[in-house]
Amino acid sequence: MLLEGKTVVVTGANGALGRVAASVAAGHGAHVIEFDLAFEADAENRYVVDLTRPEVVAGCVDTVGDIDAVLNIAGGFDMGPSVHETNAEQWAQMYRMNVETLQNMVAAVVPGMLARGRGAIVNVGALAAREGQANMGAYCAAKSTVMRLTEAMAKELRAQGINVNAVLPSIIDTPANRAAMPDADHATWVAPADLAEAMCFLASERARAIHGALLPVTGLA
Repeated sequence: MLLEGKTVVVTGANGALGRVAASVAAGHGAHVIEFDLAFEADAENRYVVDLTRPEVVAGCVDTVGDIDAVLNIAGGFDMGPSVHETNAEQWAQMYRMNVETLQNMVAAVVPGMLARGRGAIVNVGALAAREGQANMGAYCAAKSTVMRLTEAMAKELRAQGINVNAVLPSIIDTPANRAAMPDADHATWVAPADLAEAMCFLASERARAIHGALLPVTGLA
């Protein structure tokens, strides 16, 4: 199987995509560890983690032990006002949710991957963030940062056996997105399971020659 014998951490594991990604990774043979702010039920492989607190993240990673791959799904979206009307807290919130969570995870897991000479990190950018979008300035800026960090880490770590890549989804077919856009053509959106499959591939040995890819996953959009 694609991830047989690998320990895979899924951040944002209690969200719509995170839950599916955890299930898909487990189906590919991974030992899945779930990180999120809260869960409906306790389980041995679940850790309640505030990913914006580096010391908490580091402690949880130490408890888990060797980690082969991370699916950095934790993040958030805010349609927001226009750029000139976006306040400091709105900028900071998008940065905390999408960038700090990623930074804190990689700071905690990369040293162990370097010591073992192998690892994979898969981030979630956004197709919309390839260019600026009206009333999405803070979100696009944060996701663009995720994409640039993905490229930078790939160049820094590829010679040490660590693959760093990202998926760039269009609109993901989640209950929240359906509620926000009830009149949209949901058939053109990306199914969470399809996005999760792409992420699991990038976390696997089959993708060991891929470094710094920003993979569009667009469904029929």
